[in-house]
Amino acid sequence: MKPIKITTEYIELQMLLKMESIIQSGGQAKYFLAENEVYVNDTLEQRRGKKLYPGDKIRVLDQEFIIE
Repeated sequence: MKPIKITTEYIELQMLLKMESIIQSGGQAKYFLAENEVYVNDTLEQRRGKKLYPGDKIRVLDQEFIIE
């Protein structure tokens, strides 16, 4: 599980996907989420603007991340 350190209160799901080079731009997030399963804390998530807080666990494309 890869830790993602943030310096703000939260980060949006689309920003995480972009930071980790899973998508190229925030605009691709909508289509990516429609075609791929992304889990936040073991719950399927399709909102690109979902706020991720420290302690949240994200699973996408056989990769796992934890927000710190």
